[in-house]
Amino acid sequence: MLLYISRFNKNPVGFGKQLVIPQGTYNKMTVQLPEYFSQTITKLYGKPGRDWLVELPALIASCEQRWSLKVLPPFPNLSFNYVAPALRQDDLQMILKLGVPNPELLMEIEALRVFDGRGTVRLLDADPEQGILLLERLTPGAMLSTLENDEQATTIAAAVMQQLWRPVPAQHSFPTINQWASGLKRLRKTFNGGSGPFPESLVKTAEELFVELLETMENHVLLHGDLHHFNILRAERVPWLAIDPKGVTGEPACEVGPLLRNPWPGLLEQPDPKRVLSRRVDQLAEELSLDRQRLLMWGTAQAVLSAWWNYEDFQGGYEWALECARILNCLL
Repeated sequence: MLLYISRFNKNPVGFGKQLVIPQGTYNKMTVQLPEYFSQTITKLYGKPGRDWLVELPALIASCEQRWSLKVLPPFPNLSFNYVAPALRQDDLQMILKLGVPNPELLMEIEALRVFDGRGTVRLLDADPEQGILLLERLTPGAMLSTLENDEQATTIAAAVMQQLWRPVPAQHSFPTINQWASGLKRLRKTFNGGSGPFPESLVKTAEELFVELLETMENHVLLHGDLHHFNILRAERVPWLAIDPKGVTGEPACEVGPLLRNPWPGLLEQPDPKRVLSRRVDQLAEELSLDRQRLLMWGTAQAVLSAWWNYEDFQGGYEWALECARILNCLL
């Protein structure tokens, strides 16, 4: 089901009731939003999210005018942001990314500026206050998840990581991995000191691992923070580049967590996910010159944290991350 929103109508219009935006360059049509996207934005941001959805057509039109763009229909897999291809007057292809202004989006803009196209998509322009990013378009744009050879995909991801890591800027607003880890305190608070639907043993293990890792962490760098198979795309400028950085500071070893628990759900559909993960960890330890045990520790703790984040935001969809945590914990 699609939700249609007109820049001139303050109420969502149900499926089948299109409204035409007159005298606009955006195809002279309404903005068509998948219902799940609208629901996600509303669930995450409440009234500000609903207001943003209503104003989205006007925001797109203003971007077209401001940067002399022709914005094309959005990509079909919208999740937390509105992302669409666009053409500038000189036929330069780019990507328009719009999101509800929030700290995470601001960190993405700041991280892209620091990475400056080295290992990541280039940020061409941005308006942080309005949640606008103009990005280079990566072509052909196939995700790393499309590679069937997992060993090859792991090598590519490791190479992207090595391009990305930068010294932490002297002045910055990036969160630390320590701050991220404190999310498990919210889990305990939510369940009055218990663990709710999460296995107590896994939550306790994650808490203990974070304590040990954070106390012994060295060599802080700027990390992508969410580097996995769906956030690495095939490109022309260099063969593979990352998109959607979170921007977080920590040691290089904690970057591998998202890669170990992805691609979802394909990883857990493998005949022997434990064997796949064991080989990945061995491979990453060798190619990145990092300690194998430490990679497993980060992977386990972060998988539990990721499961909690999914529960915290959506009250569901966390089971796969817990299963990855269980497998990685078995490999410790």
